[in-house]
Amino acid sequence: MTEELEQILSQLTQPDNAVIQQATAELKQAFKDPAIIPALCAVMSGSQNPQVLCEIEREKGFYWLSCPPCKLYLTLQIRQSAAVMLRLRVKKHWKKIIPNDRESLKAVVLQAFMQETEHTVQHSLSQLCAVMVKHETPDHWPALLQLLNESTKSSNPNDRQVGLLLLNKVVESNPESFKPHYRQLLQLLATVLQDVNNPTALYYSILTLTAITAYSGTEEMNQMRSIIPSLIVALKHLIKANEDQASEAMEVFNELMESEVSIIVPHVADIVSFCLEVGSDTTLDDSLRVKALSCIAFLIKLKSKTVMKQKLLNPILQSIFPVLSAAPPPGEEDPEDEENDDGGEPANDNPKHCAAQIIDTMALHMPPEKLFQQLMPLTQACLTSGDPYQRKGGLMCLAVLAEGCADHIRTNMLSSVLQTVCQSLSDNNQVVRSAGLFALGQFSEHLQPDISKYCSELMPLLLGYLSSLNQAKVGHVTKAFYALENFMENLGTDIEPYLPTLMETMLSALNNADNLKIKELAVSAIGAIANAAKELLVPYFPPVIESLKGFLTTTTEEMRSLQTQSLDTLSVLARTIGKDVFSPLAAECVQLGLNLTDTIDDPDLRRCTYSLYSSVSTVSPECLTPHLVAITTVMMLALKSNEGITAHLEEDKTFVLLDDDDDDDHEEEKDVSDFLEDDSETDVHDVAGFSVENAYIDEKEDACDALGEIAFNTGTAFQPFLESSFQQVYEMRDFPHDDVRRAAFGALGQFCQAQHKVWKENPTEANHQALHKLLDVVLPCFLAAIKTELERHVVMGILETMNGVVKSCQGEVFKNPERLKEISYAIRDVLKKKTACQDSGGDDADDDEQQAEYDAMLLEFAGEGIPLVASSVPADSFAPFLNDLLPLIMSKAKSSCTVADRSFSVGTIGEILQALVSVSGGRGLAGRLSNRLLPVLVAGVRDSDPEVRNNSVFGLGSLAEAAGPIIVSDYPMMLSVFSNLLAKESDLRVIDNLCAALCRMIMSNVDAVPLEQVVPALVAHLPLKEDMEENKTVFKCLAMVYTHTPALIVKQMKPIVGSSSHVLGNKNVDEEAQNTLVMLIKEFAQHHSADFHTAVTSLPGEQQAKLSAAISAS
Repeated sequence: MTEELEQILSQLTQPDNAVIQQATAELKQAFKDPAIIPALCAVMSGSQNPQVLCEIEREKGFYWLSCPPCKLYLTLQIRQSAAVMLRLRVKKHWKKIIPNDRESLKAVVLQAFMQETEHTVQHSLSQLCAVMVKHETPDHWPALLQLLNESTKSSNPNDRQVGLLLLNKVVESNPESFKPHYRQLLQLLATVLQDVNNPTALYYSILTLTAITAYSGTEEMNQMRSIIPSLIVALKHLIKANEDQASEAMEVFNELMESEVSIIVPHVADIVSFCLEVGSDTTLDDSLRVKALSCIAFLIKLKSKTVMKQKLLNPILQSIFPVLSAAPPPGEEDPEDEENDDGGEPANDNPKHCAAQIIDTMALHMPPEKLFQQLMPLTQACLTSGDPYQRKGGLMCLAVLAEGCADHIRTNMLSSVLQTVCQSLSDNNQVVRSAGLFALGQFSEHLQPDISKYCSELMPLLLGYLSSLNQAKVGHVTKAFYALENFMENLGTDIEPYLPTLMETMLSALNNADNLKIKELAVSAIGAIANAAKELLVPYFPPVIESLKGFLTTTTEEMRSLQTQSLDTLSVLARTIGKDVFSPLAAECVQLGLNLTDTIDDPDLRRCTYSLYSSVSTVSPECLTPHLVAITTVMMLALKSNEGITAHLEEDKTFVLLDDDDDDDHEEEKDVSDFLEDDSETDVHDVAGFSVENAYIDEKEDACDALGEIAFNTGTAFQPFLESSFQQVYEMRDFPHDDVRRAAFGALGQFCQAQHKVWKENPTEANHQALHKLLDVVLPCFLAAIKTELERHVVMGILETMNGVVKSCQGEVFKNPERLKEISYAIRDVLKKKTACQDSGGDDADDDEQQAEYDAMLLEFAGEGIPLVASSVPADSFAPFLNDLLPLIMSKAKSSCTVADRSFSVGTIGEILQALVSVSGGRGLAGRLSNRLLPVLVAGVRDSDPEVRNNSVFGLGSLAEAAGPIIVSDYPMMLSVFSNLLAKESDLRVIDNLCAALCRMIMSNVDAVPLEQVVPALVAHLPLKEDMEENKTVFKCLAMVYTHTPALIVKQMKPIVGSSSHVLGNKNVDEEAQNTLVMLIKEFAQHHSADFHTAVTSLPGEQQAKLSAAISAS
């Protein structure tokens, strides 16, 4: 059969489709013969038969094969093909091969490997060995170990190189099975890494080291640490020999950092120095420089404290600033400055982008005070430079700092950096102006709400850019829209004066612009305007919808991007324009979404329909009910689908079809589903890597978000789909992409809240059991992920979701007796920085140590859970856990802590006390805690920051309300503190909270407060100016005092009536507060009519009418 097989394989190499098809059919038939494996072995070992070639030449007339090199090439191809096919056969049918044949095969393969001289065939043979090692551990294949030992230690450099190739492939295929040999392996690798004149040997050694890193244990640590210096030297030599191989080999650093970062900590300075040297070298290929700079960013993300302790911040900044601010080669532009026809996103895989990414990572993971001290001098030097690319670099630096250091910038330098950015918008160089727009967009996104105060300065500048829409380059206009959108989105009603100009500009662009990208930008901007303007946009709603209709129903590919953006904006309008305005369109919107997903196969478009259904569910959930089967089906398919994930195969898999009779797919790239749905013996070695299209990731994320929100909003109607949706979303919690994991956890929480709502509306035992079945799966999964999840923002999302579940479901969460302890311990672990996503610096975190703002934010999400737990269980049950948690919260109130920390600390204390007001045993616990908490809160009232003062005042009022008579002895001191504050306080929100705190003290212990002095002072500061929620507290108190001491309130009738006209009919004041006030006003009108009449007639006519209407309406 051997000769026949050789002939078939040689025919497969001919440039004739008919010949290839005939050979393929013959080969499929041959594969059914049990003798195929011995025949493949024979061909693989010795296809040297020139007679076969001659016959083919004569028979087919391929005279080009008559030259000896072509013959050699053909025999090489035949041997390689035989090795590949044998690997595929062995991979799937190893268990079917009888033991004796397995032993023969192992011997034949090693023999073929030893005698083979061609590298490509050696490579295929080594992969065949790798597949066999997956089934036969090395200890069951002593001949392999012997060959590896002899070849890797050979004095012949070529033999060593081939031995290391084989070692790399077999270790990569089954790293754990080699664990008993790691020490010996590491000794070998340490030796080979000294052989700097054999770059191929270096390459395979480093790949082998990368493969075993994740599996190495404490016993190998010292050996691995000692290898690092040689590894760096080896990489330097490999770069000179082969940049592509060096780039791949540098993955070893990422693997070391991710698997066992302590190995590299002693060598961090050397690794950083090496990566900076490579990243800064403009003679090297960009991909290699990107790899080096990415290593630094990854190191900072994982071990920022080590980087700072080893004083590496300054050297990194000194090296990357020249990269960040470098001018492109003559005649070229940076990718982000190139004018794309469609204004699309530029590629981000270049050194300049990586340099910015390093600063971005620093901002997210380092204390801003320490970072800015070293960063700002370099930034200032760039900003004042005569070189436009230096100025651009300075602006890019400011832009990427905005997310991670938002508090620091807002508190210390907002005015000055805004001035810098605004000046750049009139720079004579467009490169600088574009960078300025990007920076302004970043500021607008991350520095809210403070940046909105500069509305009158910034809006005219941005509107000026839009006035020349058709003249400017699309790329530049895109950046202007980015800045404008982010700025407008958070303006709220402050957008009103600009609405006519904005909407005229946008509607004009929709109707007249020739460029589809400009139309798309205008549609997106209308969404941002709607987020700010809400009901103020109603007059513009008809023309907007009219324009969108034309884009929404298009079927042409070039309009697709505009169509998806129109869907996104339609979703925003559904949430913002008001139920009465949008409801008539709701059913039509659902039908539109279903029609689009039926007719167009596009992940972006499907994603936008999910958001649309979600938005409609907030306005008219009943419109979704008839279509829930179709809607949930398409979303579940999106979650299950492997579409968009491509497995790239290492070599031509033309022969895959030969191994499966029913498999006719022989493309070089197979869809990943072929791998995922295969049996467990799929050879990962076939896969060189996976690539994922972002659109499919975004679709999964949005499907999770939408399923959660729709489940909650449609309630009982969603019940038939809850279990299947839950199971599919639950699978996503381990998805490789972090945004999908975060969305999945969020949806799981919403499913719990949805089931709780259904149970509350229909309190059957079945609904109750269904709720607990969900909680018993979801909460343990949250708690496990908080501990082990590596991505900080995913843990923030889980904490936020868990807080939402506790807030909604309250006591039901804690029916399981272990749950209170588990949730309390999870919060404690985050506050103590003991979770996987927190870099504790390798030692106990120092409370006074400065930290990155996002690290502080993570603690805040955990802290927010404490009052929610406190309000859900009896105080005595929570007391032991609260005693553990409070010191961790109180430690953040020290004067040495940041404003954000101090505000968080006293704010959390206030919320805990407020929670104790309404739970069993809360008063006693609050009383017991008062001696610990009073000093912290009183110190906070005297803080220099208004937010800290505000939260402290709220905390003192809540303490009075929660502890009741227990703290009466402290009232004189508290009243004195409040009196002193009221005399000098200028912040309106603090004054509002002060009024509310006095009211809580009065309601808690009316006889302990000198009402004659306090009530007039309180009434003098009405109406409340900023904290409208506290109107409920204030008017409840005034009503109570009226019952207790009517004469005192009657004396204050005029200012009370005057302030009431600002409260009644105010949509920002809740119904309960307004009803309390109306009852009080009615009392005045009925029992003190003369005084009331005097008070009312002193008001302006409009306010009089409002009062009369409110009284008569109730």
